Amino acid sequence: MFQVIATSWALLLGMALLMMGNGLQATLMGVRGALEGFTTFELSIVTSAYFAGFLIGSRATPWMIRRVGHVRVFAALASLISAALILFPTISDPWFWTALRVVIGLGFSGVYVTAESWLNNAASNENRGRTLSAYMTVQMFGIVSGQAILAMGDPAGFIVFIIPSVLVSVSFAPILLSVSPTPVFETAKPMGLGKLFRSSPLTLVGMALLGGLFAALLGMGSVYATRIGLGVGQVSSFVGAIFVGSMLFQYPIGWLSDRLDRRKLILFLAAVGGVTSFIAFLWDGDFTFLLFVALVMGGTVNPLYSLLIAYLNDYLATDNMAAASGGLVFVNGLGAVGGPIVTGWLMELAGPRGFWLFIAILLTALVCYAAYRMTQRAAVPADETGVYVSVLPTASPVAVEAAQEWAIEQADDADNV
Repeated sequence: MFQVIATSWALLLGMALLMMGNGLQATLMGVRGALEGFTTFELSIVTSAYFAGFLIGSRATPWMIRRVGHVRVFAALASLISAALILFPTISDPWFWTALRVVIGLGFSGVYVTAESWLNNAASNENRGRTLSAYMTVQMFGIVSGQAILAMGDPAGFIVFIIPSVLVSVSFAPILLSVSPTPVFETAKPMGLGKLFRSSPLTLVGMALLGGLFAALLGMGSVYATRIGLGVGQVSSFVGAIFVGSMLFQYPIGWLSDRLDRRKLILFLAAVGGVTSFIAFLWDGDFTFLLFVALVMGGTVNPLYSLLIAYLNDYLATDNMAAASGGLVFVNGLGAVGGPIVTGWLMELAGPRGFWLFIAILLTALVCYAAYRMTQRAAVPADETGVYVSVLPTASPVAVEAAQEWAIEQADDADNV
């Protein structure tokens, strides 16, 4: 790990600053939007716009990089993010905010693709797994740190919009001044969704459901917390607890994943999350209870993303693993675009607790479908499964493909033993 940090510290530092800015602005939108008088449904559209932009950016960035190169794409998109963040408090209109959020989502998707391709190029076969681990740790640390910054600021002021803009701008320096060579940009030809579904129906359905779940947790969590009357510090702690839960449970779940029938683990995690969210829907607990629920949700929903990818790999030939990454991110992105809108609609009908109802419904659907799939196909023996690689739902297709490449390398090493 120390060798990875020594060789890639500039990229990791830059990504930490980017994630701090992204984590801060994601929560800030819900808090400031409520102060501006936006309805819950209007805020759900603003939230959805980010994920729509992210989906567009994941498709458009490879073309832009091939046309003008990594450095120009990174600098241009990061500049757009920085400018858009400053513009939010200038006009209090939900449609203006929606347009800005599309720009921010597209920009962050693009800078992730660019930076992650640099990081993957800097990794070797020997340290790719440790590099991915360090990168995912930095991502979660950055998002949690962003919540801490918001807790110390005034969401009604202008400064809290300047801070993420500055963080994004400052992130240019360590990344663009890094001595790492600019890589040749190559991505695997995407596998068709039909072939993906035939390989693992559970993974494709699960990815769509998880897209909606993660978008609701990250994007609408602050809206929910604000609507029930939590203060800024409590809202930040609530959102931060989701990612703390992910950090705490990601690796124990990964260890179990390599030793159990992954479908049982998927079903169990979805059931735990579903029951917890349903209890939160029925019971108005205190703030400590909400922190516990957020911790559980982060510890179940986020690892499910990596778990579904690992399960798919159990049914793919190694030369098809990298090609699957683009389709997985696309399906997850489609779910993420629709998730906040449905959440906002339910919150308008059922009140703030509709937030938990949406999450409970999607996790229940995943439990039911996982149970059904267990009756359709025998499990792969644990000693024949591939490795679990930690990947967050915030990752771009490049990071998912890098994780797939590492899984391929591990499978090749196992075959050669």
